[in-house]
Amino acid sequence: MQSRHTLTSSERSRLLPFVVASGEISPRDQRDLMERPFFSLSKTKRTTPILYATGDVRVEVFGMPEHGMATIWDADVLIWAASQIVEAENLGMTTSRFLRFTSYQLLTGIGRQTGARDYALLRAALARLQSTVVATTIRNGQNWRRHQFSWITEWEICASRKGRAAGVEIVIPEWLYRGVTDRSLVLAIDPTYFRLTGGIERWLYRVARKHAGRQSAGWVFEIAHLHRKSGSLARAADFAFDIRRIAARQPLPGYCLRVERDGGRELLRIRPTGDLSTYPVDKTVSPIGTLGVRSIGTSGVPLSGLQACKPQLSLWPETAIPALNLSNLESNSYVDGPGRSADSASHQSIAPSGRPGDGP
Repeated sequence: MQSRHTLTSSERSRLLPFVVASGEISPRDQRDLMERPFFSLSKTKRTTPILYATGDVRVEVFGMPEHGMATIWDADVLIWAASQIVEAENLGMTTSRFLRFTSYQLLTGIGRQTGARDYALLRAALARLQSTVVATTIRNGQNWRRHQFSWITEWEICASRKGRAAGVEIVIPEWLYRGVTDRSLVLAIDPTYFRLTGGIERWLYRVARKHAGRQSAGWVFEIAHLHRKSGSLARAADFAFDIRRIAARQPLPGYCLRVERDGGRELLRIRPTGDLSTYPVDKTVSPIGTLGVRSIGTSGVPLSGLQACKPQLSLWPETAIPALNLSNLESNSYVDGPGRSADSASHQSIAPSGRPGDGP
């Protein structure tokens, strides 16, 4: 890892750090990451690229041979960072792409243990997030424009005197930061998401949360379309088998799954169970498309983040700092008739409830 002395011209030297404070918060996820194939769904090292295109939406993900592609478990780091940024801004604080926190804060925030092995796994996750290269047209307008970045631009872990990981510094890309600070692009997720152990079931929960939301009729997908959207390297038949096993176990918090058939089509119906542990992101969300759910504030929420405006934490003494929830128009849903890829700009997906888009 690069030493601090070689980073004088880095982004960290040009950004004010956002110092994360202690406090439990509601996890939030970024809509663009919740259904598209941005991460490997396997813990096995993957270097085979993800090349996904439908209509004017393209996603390309490349993993380097040394570390492999970032996994959906590595994405927990990004979810946690996004949650901290959203919470801090809800409290009227200034945030930054440059985050400072402790390994303990992050690991406990995503439900991990804090042993030596867990700190080692965190280092490996940060390495994969930095070495993974993403190119996408999402949020780049109507014309195909390639926006390329890595999930983490820079990172550094400071060790304690006993050799344990202590302070962590990361810089997230502008593309992700814009997607987090735009409240219409953020959804609260169930905290028990972090307990899901399978890559496909984790991805499937994020798809369910984005599309089915709180709609009583839920959402219906062709399993073949889900396979294409997942970026999984599994054969289509094996992927469908995994979906059937997941539906039999019902592991997704807040959602019920049912596999159905319509002629030669195999479908997955996702319905909310009525005990969703998710709420609107904050009071600034536009009421458009919220299906009657009121926007609420964050009164009573414990402090979770602080802009570095006071003397810096002692972990970094040498760098002390002085004192619209939009309707979803894209899915591969099946709507009581011939399936159609609504990622295409020429089609608009309609939920089984008859409303376009998902719940809040």
